[in-house]
Amino acid sequence: MIAKEGLKAEIFSFARANKKDVDAVVGSEADAVFLVIPSSEIHIKHKLGKKHEDILKLAGECIQYAKDHGLKVEFGAEDATRSEEQFLKKLIAVSVDAGADIVTPCDTVGVLTPERAYTFYSDLVKNFPNVVFGVHCHDDFGMAGANSIAALRAGAKEVHTTINGIGERAGNAALEEVAVALELIYGVKVPLKMNLFYEISLLVSTLTGVQVQPNKAIVGENAFAHESGIHTHAVLNNPMTYEPIPPSLVGRTRRLVVGKHAGSRGIRAVLNEMGIFPNEEQLKEIFAKVKMLGDKGKKVTDSDLLSIAEAIMNLPRHSPLKLQELTVVTGNKVTPTASLKLKVRNKVIIAAATGVGPVDAAINAIRKAVRTIEPIKLDEYHVKSISGRTNAIVEVVVHLSKGDMTATAWGAHQDIVIASVESMLNGINNILSKENASNHPFSIRFRLDGCKMRGEFNAEE
Repeated sequence: MIAKEGLKAEIFSFARANKKDVDAVVGSEADAVFLVIPSSEIHIKHKLGKKHEDILKLAGECIQYAKDHGLKVEFGAEDATRSEEQFLKKLIAVSVDAGADIVTPCDTVGVLTPERAYTFYSDLVKNFPNVVFGVHCHDDFGMAGANSIAALRAGAKEVHTTINGIGERAGNAALEEVAVALELIYGVKVPLKMNLFYEISLLVSTLTGVQVQPNKAIVGENAFAHESGIHTHAVLNNPMTYEPIPPSLVGRTRRLVVGKHAGSRGIRAVLNEMGIFPNEEQLKEIFAKVKMLGDKGKKVTDSDLLSIAEAIMNLPRHSPLKLQELTVVTGNKVTPTASLKLKVRNKVIIAAATGVGPVDAAINAIRKAVRTIEPIKLDEYHVKSISGRTNAIVEVVVHLSKGDMTATAWGAHQDIVIASVESMLNGINNILSKENASNHPFSIRFRLDGCKMRGEFNAEE
């Protein structure tokens, strides 16, 4: 299916060292084959039950067979980094003589270190100067990315990576980590649309069901989030203080997080984004409330901060979007369907949608309704039961975005559908508030407490 998509890519298919696998690759219409053959004693003896002579013969025959059938061949020496050196070199020589176009000695169980990776590949490149070497690293010891870059520095011409670092066991070298490190640290121009990294990360996470850890480099939810007062203060002055990677480079936006480690300046900045401008006394009260919630282990979302500020500053509750009606239908042999009526800035919008379940249907209906006025994306959805019983209060936290604007919000209810809808509406209202504030750059809110003000204002502005 991939080979028939007409992609601007060279499509390789993995195959074991037997003619049946190679025939399957030919039948798939892929351009090339990644032919894997074990090279370490532990694999040859305990996995295949063969001898070194058998492996050399097998490699030569299978590579030749694939070449005779018009395939480009990349020979992958499995567990090469635990192989006996002289045998590995003999195996590489056989593969090249048989026509292998690329040779990739694999660090199958991630035992390389950056120092050894550089030495290992430097030696191979020196001994086989006309061979194109690839590097394939696993992350068992957390060094796959560093090992891959060390191999490239030593002369490897190709690197194997995966989105989000997904892969067997601890995974493989992460595409986004290797690419960004090459570009920003080593000054190597990478021919990739790196501004799509985050979007693709979310897609892969959704389709595979493998969630990305929050502190994952580049694409993790916290990768560009700042909470500590020291950090936010500096970042607001100059982003380079704590951002070695410009967020926009990889399709991200900076996020100031409100929590137990937050500083007053960071809280003020987040509120200002929402169009709320507390004075010093009000800011102190808001700051104390946020600290108190954070100390209790509460995740303080943007919607929480907005509610706290509105209460302390005695502001009218600003909710551009209000839910008027919600109906959800679900059951055995019934497609889950949700219909709702929303009031958005004195305009009534009615929408209906289906989903894989009642929650999905309700969220899809909200997104469908809101899409008519705002292209807001749901980036993350988290749910947890507070007490663990069947009648437990369920807490739902969502992360939404619209362009450079982001918002976190939560909802809590015994009904997971209502909790999900609450969190979505809270988050959307937050983004609408931020957008409203940003669309009125010349509006000024101030309170006079016996102070003197001096300034020049353009009347037309």
